[in-house]
Amino acid sequence: MSTASPDTALAFRPSPGRRAQAWIANRFAMIAAILVLLYLFVPVGYTFAFSFNNYRKSNITWNSEGSPTLKHWKDPCGAPGVCEALGNSLKIGLIATVIATILGTLIAFALVRYRFRGRGSGNVLVFIPMATPEIVLGASLLTLFVQGFSRVGLRLGFWTIVIAHIMFCISFVVVTVKARLQSLDPRLEEAAQDLYAGPRATFRYITLPLVLPGIVGAALLSFSLSFDDFIITNFVSGNETTFPKFVYVSYLRGIPAQANVIGFSMFFIAVLLVIAGQLIGNARKKT
Repeated sequence: MSTASPDTALAFRPSPGRRAQAWIANRFAMIAAILVLLYLFVPVGYTFAFSFNNYRKSNITWNSEGSPTLKHWKDPCGAPGVCEALGNSLKIGLIATVIATILGTLIAFALVRYRFRGRGSGNVLVFIPMATPEIVLGASLLTLFVQGFSRVGLRLGFWTIVIAHIMFCISFVVVTVKARLQSLDPRLEEAAQDLYAGPRATFRYITLPLVLPGIVGAALLSFSLSFDDFIITNFVSGNETTFPKFVYVSYLRGIPAQANVIGFSMFFIAVLLVIAGQLIGNARKKT
């Protein structure tokens, strides 16, 4: 029985350069994911850090004197107008989300469960607000509100923002709920009907619980889109101020630290909701 000589073993041993290349190749996806996450979270880290800045006139540069400080976290409404703008965004987001979720869910059911004239055109029209650039959509809505709705007494302000947000949120609700409906197994509803369940009972106990995760996801998406929107809101808001508009107007003199506090708090709440959703989903899978 022959054994390999030390010289032969050294000949087959990879060089340090090749070992490094193999290590990087095996972990390339993980390295790329970490770099992308770092790139995405740098602005969040900046927002969090500057919420502790003890600035005097401008929150653009870090003031080493008295920083970090918790005074902005203790009084997040200290900056003039920031909480009013936040309140407007929350109210607009809630109203737009409720109305868009109801209308979008009904439209999704109609497009998936029924056959009618114009169904194909309806499927295409749903995607138009999603595909249209926001600046074009905002300019079109501004023209509509100024030249059309002003004749009936509707002025640019709170309700024009709500109407605009409902319009573009409906498309996202329809697409999300429609995808959920199309993934349902129709045999579940057929089984309920075979067990003498009527249409209302089938919808209440079978269809609605299965579609509900899609509806909730669509509502959360609508709220985030409404709360975050600036371009369309800037066109149709008039003198009304939302939180994104407040941040945009404030950036030249430095966004107030209170706005950083609110912004990071909203981000933290969103992360908690995502984690909670994952935990609830995992718990349901185990049961």
